[in-house]
Amino acid sequence: MFSDTGAYEGRSVKLPTPGCLIRHDAQWMIWDTGNGDRPASVPGGEIRFGGRFTQPRTLAGQLAEPGLRPSDIDYVGISHLHQDHTANIPLFKDAAFLISAAEPAWARGNPTPFGVEAPSIAPLNAARLEPLEGDRDVFGDGTVQILRAPGHTPGSAMLLVRIPKSGPVLLSGDVFHTRENYEKNLVPGVNTNRAESLASSQRFRGVVANTDARVVIQHAPEDFASLPAFPEYPD
Repeated sequence: MFSDTGAYEGRSVKLPTPGCLIRHDAQWMIWDTGNGDRPASVPGGEIRFGGRFTQPRTLAGQLAEPGLRPSDIDYVGISHLHQDHTANIPLFKDAAFLISAAEPAWARGNPTPFGVEAPSIAPLNAARLEPLEGDRDVFGDGTVQILRAPGHTPGSAMLLVRIPKSGPVLLSGDVFHTRENYEKNLVPGVNTNRAESLASSQRFRGVVANTDARVVIQHAPEDFASLPAFPEYPD
């Protein structure tokens, strides 16, 4: 499903499904909430959406390592509403959710779109939702910016984070799933709009060129492995 040209025919891939914790002064933000904690209690993981999902540690358990609780999170930014980015949404009852305005209507469509898990997004009905019509400067100082990048889904987004010492980092959301997709500009067959996907790919590359940002393809194993092991972090 990761290329509409048959590039992965006969191949399997193993991908991380991370969430990213961001501290801004006394405030905390989560970017994407990962695969959900349910597979952590299922030996061998769960089969769904054409893949096997495993979870070695719960998200709540990981947050506890630096002394945080889900209620300490001020903002939850969601790149898009596929289940491997949303399954822990129910943990964050007190947070403001930053999601493209186009995304919930699409995800609640009938039939439910591929990759969306209705129970994961149901808590958004009662959540403090801040729908985004375009880009969003989360803290108003340019350090954390949600950038519109439709194509994978109608409301997909990527995240630019300017870290004081390490410099800018561009988190891909699902603009790309693998390093190969990034390098060869491959478009997944499950994307909702091919032309928008290619336009968002071009924007991604433009942001990298103009900010000299470090590229982090969120699902790429090599990019995930290159980051400090949580709870360590780049500063």
